[in-house]
Amino acid sequence: MQKGILRVFDWKTYVFTALAVISFSNFIIVLFGQTIPGVIMAFFKVAGEYVVLGSVFVFALAWLLKAKPHSRPKKYAVVVFDVFGKKSHIDGIRTDFKTHDVAWSFMKQYKSAYPTNNFALVSDNPKSVKPTIFRYI
Repeated sequence: MQKGILRVFDWKTYVFTALAVISFSNFIIVLFGQTIPGVIMAFFKVAGEYVVLGSVFVFALAWLLKAKPHSRPKKYAVVVFDVFGKKSHIDGIRTDFKTHDVAWSFMKQYKSAYPTNNFALVSDNPKSVKPTIFRYI
């Protein structure tokens, strides 16, 4: 009987039990401390990248659909107004131009030459009924 009792308290049994407990606890620590969080973090990292990239594409597409190409006028005109705000005519000045910058430059020159008159930079846009005033000095 003592041999049987001694067999229960044999050191080999304790070593095997200790190794099994240490291995299982190490497995649990690795599983819940590294493997599962690593998989979850990798998934959410990739999912976050897709959400950001998708939102960038959605906003870019919305901007492209909303943005309209601007139709620039082909002709500009300088309109002269007197001190009472009525259209008038000054002989010898150029009033029709092809570019905005040249018309604006001439309009500034006319304002310094004729300080009592006002000038408006106007274009005829084919889509609109009324002429559009770009600048007024």
